[in-house]
Amino acid sequence: MTIQEIQDTIVDEFSMFDDWMQRYEYIIDLGKALPLIDEHYKTEDNIIKGCQSKVWVHAEQNEDKIVFTADSDAILTKGIIAILIRAFSNQKAADILEANTDFIDEIGLKEHLSPTRANGLVSMIKQIKMYALAYNAKN
Repeated sequence: MTIQEIQDTIVDEFSMFDDWMQRYEYIIDLGKALPLIDEHYKTEDNIIKGCQSKVWVHAEQNEDKIVFTADSDAILTKGIIAILIRAFSNQKAADILEANTDFIDEIGLKEHLSPTRANGLVSMIKQIKMYALAYNAKN
């Protein structure tokens, strides 16, 4: 699936919920389903700067695609990074760099987060794009 197709699917999933309490529960469930990052990647180098909670993101190249793994010490934040990992993992670096993140606004996520969590979300996206930029430059 392309990044846009995955993002459209995520928007469709969120549109099934009537209120934000249900959406928060869904985000938390997504976090619980996030494959665990290897403990040895939980380092200072992999921490997202600007997040209220601790969020670790690791990227590695698998053939021509970038595979992301992540974890967080907060359940809601773990769900947020799970959404981003789902949208951008196993994609080509150039596709990640070109992809927009409008789906975040479409599901209303940013407006329903505290300012510090919203800043953390922006930092997570920025870090994913930085990994893609680095891998794209390497190739």
